[in-house]
Amino acid sequence: MQANRHSRSGSVSIQRRRWLQLAGLAGMPSFAQTPAFPSRPMRFIVPFPPGSGTDITARLFAKSIGELAGQPVTVENKPGGNGFIGVQTALSAPHDGHTVFIGSNSTLSTNAAIFRKLPYDPIADFAPITLFSRGACLIIVPARSAYRTLGQLVADARKRPGQLNYASGSMSYLLYSEWFNELAQMKTTAIHYKGAGEAVNAVLTGEVDFAVVDASGSYELARSGRVRALAFTASERSIVLPEVPAIGEAGWPEYLAFNWVAAAVSAKTPAAVVEQLGALFAQAGQTREVQAYYRKQGTELIMSSAAGLRRYQTDEIARWKRLMDITGIGLQ
Repeated sequence: MQANRHSRSGSVSIQRRRWLQLAGLAGMPSFAQTPAFPSRPMRFIVPFPPGSGTDITARLFAKSIGELAGQPVTVENKPGGNGFIGVQTALSAPHDGHTVFIGSNSTLSTNAAIFRKLPYDPIADFAPITLFSRGACLIIVPARSAYRTLGQLVADARKRPGQLNYASGSMSYLLYSEWFNELAQMKTTAIHYKGAGEAVNAVLTGEVDFAVVDASGSYELARSGRVRALAFTASERSIVLPEVPAIGEAGWPEYLAFNWVAAAVSAKTPAAVVEQLGALFAQAGQTREVQAYYRKQGTELIMSSAAGLRRYQTDEIARWKRLMDITGIGLQ
């Protein structure tokens, strides 16, 4: 048992080193001094409701950056409209770096693949700062559900096409859920919610049969037995919920579904200010509180360079477009 634990830890360590190289973090300098920026209070715009994984990340970094810079940082939640409201709020603010957009795969990549006429360009309209983190999802069902395994859920869904429903908290979760429908050769019905928190609550109250959700936002509910986790959508089990099978063990090894959170500002922001923001966020990522939070959550802390985020963002948009083709979902 001890040997297996060391083997798994070694594997994760190797994977992490490879990921950091891809993300552009390798060789990144440390910042010993607090940058002169900001010169006044800052605000972080989150396009989702309070309680979402993106919101939690924003509040964690707002606290850390406020302490480092000596300026208050407020978090403003602007949910709705598939993230468009939050995006517009961030892009319409003064382009001086004091308003930062804290987005996720939904707003910074998925929307570009899903919408025929997107009112913004996640590449051209935003200057990247950093990719904070990447984490897997959980496939959850209500605590009183008859499904004890993912295989049982799939078997029942195949027998009753369209009769089982799932909660979708954003376009990313919709696409991930439909991708799983395709892989499992089943048909289930989407019930749309304004954000991840509402989607999780729909499972908690039994309004839906299942949901693909951000793992970090539902760990406690799963550990307390208030919802049942059927699978963790990564190649290895979560250190937080080791009793839940990885998706490969559950029968669908190709279904590797990840969520990520990143920071960006308007592309009209001066390059020198963007660079100062990158330095400030890098400092915050090295603080004990931030490091401890991600270790506890079992989520991969990335803290990439701006160039690393842009590469990852571009690759993600291409991947979402491929998933659109695979699932057959029409453009919105």
